Amino acid sequence: MFDSLSDRLTDIFRRLNGRGRLSKDDVEEGLREVRRALLEADVNVKIARSFVERIHDRAVGTEVLDSLTPGQQLVKIVNDELVALLGGTSQKIIYSSTPPTVLMLIGLQGSGKTTTSEKLARVIRSDGHRPILVGADVYRPAAGEQLAVLAGQDNFPVVVPRTGELPLAVCKRGIGEAARLGCDVVILDTAGRLQIDEQMLEELRQLRKSLRIDQSILVLDAMTGQEALAVGKRFSEEIGITGVVLTKMDGDARGGAALSMRETIRVPIMFCGVGERPDALEPFYPERVASRILGMGDVLTMIEKAQQNIDARDAAEMEQRLMAGSFSLDDFLFQMRQLRKMGPLEGLLAMIPNGAQIMKQAGSRMPSEKDLARVEAIICAMTVRERKNPEIIDGDRRRRIANGSGVAVSEINRLLKDFHQMQAMMKKMGNVRGGKGGLYRTAKAMRQLKGMDMTGMLPRDLK
Repeated sequence: MFDSLSDRLTDIFRRLNGRGRLSKDDVEEGLREVRRALLEADVNVKIARSFVERIHDRAVGTEVLDSLTPGQQLVKIVNDELVALLGGTSQKIIYSSTPPTVLMLIGLQGSGKTTTSEKLARVIRSDGHRPILVGADVYRPAAGEQLAVLAGQDNFPVVVPRTGELPLAVCKRGIGEAARLGCDVVILDTAGRLQIDEQMLEELRQLRKSLRIDQSILVLDAMTGQEALAVGKRFSEEIGITGVVLTKMDGDARGGAALSMRETIRVPIMFCGVGERPDALEPFYPERVASRILGMGDVLTMIEKAQQNIDARDAAEMEQRLMAGSFSLDDFLFQMRQLRKMGPLEGLLAMIPNGAQIMKQAGSRMPSEKDLARVEAIICAMTVRERKNPEIIDGDRRRRIANGSGVAVSEINRLLKDFHQMQAMMKKMGNVRGGKGGLYRTAKAMRQLKGMDMTGMLPRDLK
């Protein structure tokens, strides 16, 4: 979502590098570009202006620190102000001391409330709580059935509307069912409309008046841009909200809604939806989002994803085999599957410093999920013995594997060649036992590994 803004800001700061001091002219030149970049990213005009003014007040005449270039000094100032603009600190769910905690999800139709309900239930369960989902949308056809299907995927208890049942009655029945089942969190999936209307607002007011609602969470589609701000402001004024979930943050919207939300409606962004997968709901950390925007990556989120999806014992065993030079195609397949469990490759690369630049340089060679699936098909077309001992794969076997995986023999040849090179390099690094010789061997191995054409591990059209 923030790729375009990130590219623009990176170019601005790069041009400022090499100067001995940030003068007033330097700052004003850079900030004109920053303001233009923010407006192109669909940030509210008033917010963009005040944001740039705050940076200007801090940056004019600032001495460049001994260890920083002028561009880096400005990056630090912009980063600080971005974090503040996005809310400063992350906001988690506050659970009631007298269960159940009742969370009411509100928003327009199509914003993703129902799918967000199930994703939010997964987050709540990971916090050690027992959620129940309640479908309070009695208008949209099959809304209750959709919620029931989503809840069934993760074995969450669910209450859906009966024929002719009103929203308030469904919610009361759901809260009663929570007490019966021992669930300490109730998620109310309320009805939406294509546009805000008085009937919807009155229905939400009635729910708030009749039930003990602990938190009203607004679900907004980040793809709607400035319209999301108008919707958020109206809900905040008419109903009152305690937090926001921005969905479709993995889309190609320009990001202005996320950057403008906190300053517009004065409530925190709590979560952001980053895909269709059930686990694609991430806590919103202002400092991490700011880091991504400025091209510095988000290593902490990547570590958390790895901890959630990769078993530490498996990782340790894999490292031992890698360093011992006994890394097989089975191991490579296992590693690739573990990587894919962490999410799309583009999302992972965006979390490393300069990841956006890497993807930009790769261009059409950037592998997609489909490409990775083809590599997996090649390895799966091999026998167990062939995956453990790739050296036995002769011409006949290669033709059989190519036919079984639907690729050309040349792709099998390229994959095996680069796999053997990688295996040899890993073995050289694994031989390090300290001392000058070990360091020399490691450095030599790293130079050779750097020079390898690792795109051969991918299908032919990625070369």
